[in-house]
Amino acid sequence: MQRAFWALTIVACLFLPVAVQAQGDYLDVYMVKAKPEKAADLESIAKKMVDANRRYNGDHWLAMETVYGEGDTIAFVSNRQDYADIDNATGAFMGALEKAYGKDGAEKMLNEWNSCLAGSRSELRKRRWDLSWKAPQPGSYAKFIGESRVLRTTAVHVRPGHGPDFEALLKDIKTAEEQNPNTQPVLVSQVVEGGKGSIFYITGLRTEMGGFDKNPTLHDILGEEGYKKFLQISADSIESTESTLLRFSPEMSNPTNDILAAAPGFWQPKPVVAASKGKQKAPVEAAAEKQKQ
Repeated sequence: MQRAFWALTIVACLFLPVAVQAQGDYLDVYMVKAKPEKAADLESIAKKMVDANRRYNGDHWLAMETVYGEGDTIAFVSNRQDYADIDNATGAFMGALEKAYGKDGAEKMLNEWNSCLAGSRSELRKRRWDLSWKAPQPGSYAKFIGESRVLRTTAVHVRPGHGPDFEALLKDIKTAEEQNPNTQPVLVSQVVEGGKGSIFYITGLRTEMGGFDKNPTLHDILGEEGYKKFLQISADSIESTESTLLRFSPEMSNPTNDILAAAPGFWQPKPVVAASKGKQKAPVEAAAEKQKQ
C-alpha cells in the first residue's frame, strides 16, 4: 500500500526532449475497487491523506472516479520523472502521513484503507509523445489539465509480435488527426510495469461531458481507403480493447500548484458547512422578545 498509493493525471505535452524532461516521462497509476459497503469510508480516508500531503509537502496526484466502466473504481495518477522519483514520492507520501497523524496513526490509516478494498492494481506507463497528437504546448499544459473535468481512456491490448504494426497505425492516425482542424488532443501511453503483454492507453480529456459529442469519426478523418486499412490492421494486431469514462474528483486529489492555479475553485472546494438545527431568529424578533421579558 505504501508504494502503491502514488496517484494521477493522464496528461502530456509536446514531443520535445526539453518538455519531456520538464513534465516527467511516466504516469504512475494506482487503481482501486472499493467494497460497496466501504466506499464512503474509503473516500473519507482518501480526503485525510490529501489533507496530510497538502499540509506537509507530500506527494501529488489526481483522482478519477469511474462514470462508465467497472463500478466503485477510482484511479489515482501521478507524474514521475524516472524510476528514482518513485522512491522519492513514496518517502514524501509516508512522511506527510506520519507528520500529520504520527507513525502509529499512519500505519492504522493504511490498514483501514486496505480493509476498504475489494481489489487493486498498479501500473507504470511510459508516455508516448511520438504517438500522441495535438498535445498541449508546455506553457499551456497545466491549464489544459486544470480545466479538464472528464476523460475517456481506451486500453488497447496488442497481440504478441504486432506492436510495430500497431504503432505504425497510430502514427498514420496521428498525421491525419493533426491535419483536421476539428479534432481534439489525444494522449497515448504504454504500460512498462504491472501489465500483461503489450498495452497502450489512448486518452482524451474534456472540460465537460458534452465535449465528447459531435467529434469527427475515424472514417471522417482517414477517408474510405484509410479506414479500410485501419480495420484490417486493427483486426490483425489488436487482441481486445476496453473503454472507460472517468470524472476527476477534486476532494480526493492533491494537484501540483500549477494545475491548482488553473482552477482553484474546482481543485480546492470549500467544505460544506452544515446548517444549524434550530432556526435563528431575526434581529428584530429577538429584540422584541427581549423587551417582553
